[in-house]
Order: sequence, then structure tokens, then C-alpha cells
Amino acid sequence: MKTTEFEQKIGQILFDCGPENAKKIIARAEVFPEDDGGRYEFDYIDENGELDWFDPDGRAVADLTDVLVAYKNFFTDNNLTNGKPIWSKCEITVDVPEEKISIKLQYDD
Repeated sequence: MKTTEFEQKIGQILFDCGPENAKKIIARAEVFPEDDGGRYEFDYIDENGELDWFDPDGRAVADLTDVLVAYKNFFTDNNLTNGKPIWSKCEITVDVPEEKISIKLQYDD
């Protein structure tokens, strides 16, 4: 699997669970070190440019956790950390009209 495939899956999960009027979906995630869950915040920007939060269903959160754990393991398995410890947090932004995703990884110190 390639990083773009992980990114597509992550984007699709967020798109599917986000509000219908979302123009941007922002998720902040922290994957637990044991890879058995995570902590999440979900925000969106609506058609009027207003920021609000949403609470996706449990299935979406579980699916997102599974993909983020696999994504994290992909980085470890393919030595993509550039000598740094593996990332544990990330901020994901999905631009709905543009169909683009941005993932900012945060590495542990």
C-alpha cells in the first residue's frame, strides 16, 4: 500500500461522517502508543465560513483509528520517519470542494 492510499481512506472516512454542509473537515488525532485507540477532535467549516464541531458515529471513529494505526505502522515498516521517533498525533484537513486532503504529522520528542 502507498501513502496516497492511506490518505484516500482517511479522507473518505472523514467525508462520509462529516456534516453535509461542510466545506472543510478538520480532525485532530492522537493515536495511543498501544495502537488500541485514540483521542479525537472533529471540526468543520460550513458554507458560510463558520467553524463548528461535530461528533461522528463510533464506527467512523473505529475505522479512522484502524487506518491511522496502519498508516503509522507503514511509516515504521518503511523507515519513513527520517530518524525521528514515530509520530503519534496528526491534524487532517479535508477540503471538500477541492477533494484534497492534508495531513500534518506531529512527531514525539
